[in-house]
Amino acid sequence: MDMVMNRRIVVDADSCPVKEEIMLVGREQSVPVFIVASFAHYMPQTTGATYLFVDSSSQSVDIRIANFVTTGDVVITGDYGLASLVLRPGVRVLSNRGVEYTLENIDRLLQERHLSAKIRRGGGKTKGPKAITAVEKAKFVESLRKILVSKQEI
Repeated sequence: MDMVMNRRIVVDADSCPVKEEIMLVGREQSVPVFIVASFAHYMPQTTGATYLFVDSSSQSVDIRIANFVTTGDVVITGDYGLASLVLRPGVRVLSNRGVEYTLENIDRLLQERHLSAKIRRGGGKTKGPKAITAVEKAKFVESLRKILVSKQEI
């Protein structure tokens, strides 16, 4: 029961393409949504979420989220580094495309990110993520709903 009372959705919002979908699912599941963004990415505040703005220095959003997250939370981020910081028992972490970060996949994802950065530092080029599709948004919504429903059953 304690897990249900503390459920929240915490969003790394600076480059999140599914904020509207998150707020929709949060409303339908009665789960509070916290949007964390830097002042450089200031956005109009809409009803249905609590907005937490931080300074624009490097990693400020990640640090704020890492210090804010607690047991029962679902974190939404496209950042593998942040995912690895908040991934612990009682916290679920979901990508903007609906893929759940787990202890089983996070090391591989971080290694891939490191190798890509190394290639770029050496003057090489790597492909960035493609624009999110409607199918991926639908997969995200389905994944978020499943996580929230599973947390209700605890």
